[in-house]
Amino acid sequence: MEHHTNYRQICLQVQDIARSAGSFIRNEQSKIKEKDIELKSVASLVTYVDKTAEAEIVSALKKIIPGSGFITEEGTASRKDETFVWIIDPLDGTTNYLHGIAPHSVSIALMEKNELVLGVVFELGQNEMFYAWKNSPAFLNGREIRVSTAEQLKDSLIGTGFPYYDFHRIDGYLSAMKHLMEHTRGLRRMGSAAVDLAYVASGRFNAFFEHALHAWDVAAGAFILQQAGGVVTDFNAGENWLFDGEIVAASNHIFKEFFPVIHKYLGS
Repeated sequence: MEHHTNYRQICLQVQDIARSAGSFIRNEQSKIKEKDIELKSVASLVTYVDKTAEAEIVSALKKIIPGSGFITEEGTASRKDETFVWIIDPLDGTTNYLHGIAPHSVSIALMEKNELVLGVVFELGQNEMFYAWKNSPAFLNGREIRVSTAEQLKDSLIGTGFPYYDFHRIDGYLSAMKHLMEHTRGLRRMGSAAVDLAYVASGRFNAFFEHALHAWDVAAGAFILQQAGGVVTDFNAGENWLFDGEIVAASNHIFKEFFPVIHKYLGS
């Protein structure tokens, strides 16, 4: 497992696992009826889809690396001090999924001794597989991707996510949004942080920021972005973005201009 040549093989297997989980998730979506969206039954369906997909993913990943640990949204499996730890979000963008909107995604990352070494984000709406492994370029459906080369904020499209449960920083957040509305090509709120990060990696977005996130929302997408030439930090230029719940992610060309805006309004 020491040699990076093996990461590629693992990454191919993980893509198959993400595809399989994605098929299940897609098939279940047809059971959601508009009149049911407000009912508890739909919430329980999404929970069922989340948990079933996660269990399927965990079971398959255990076969790839026996004895690995897990950090998962639904808590299907646990992490102690294993060398290899998978970080999984079986369905990132559940609200979109519920309402029949793309994007929503399967996100799977692998850490080795606390270093991210692999990321796969499978966006179900457009059937797009974003992936990378240690020392590799980043890819989208077999084609190499890189961050945008735009060098100014005024030429940039920014991704973000709206707070939906943690509102204590909302004033700073709205101030940052106002500044970006006035100084960029626009803001987009896609509803899946994993996909937002993959979009920065592929040059669709130039940057992304959000707070109140979890490791499983960002691990795979952020790793893919780094392999595509992007920069990832927290709101104070720190390295703890994976577990601190806040992230600034940008192409290396725009980061110097973008980061100070986020730090000004959302940094401590």
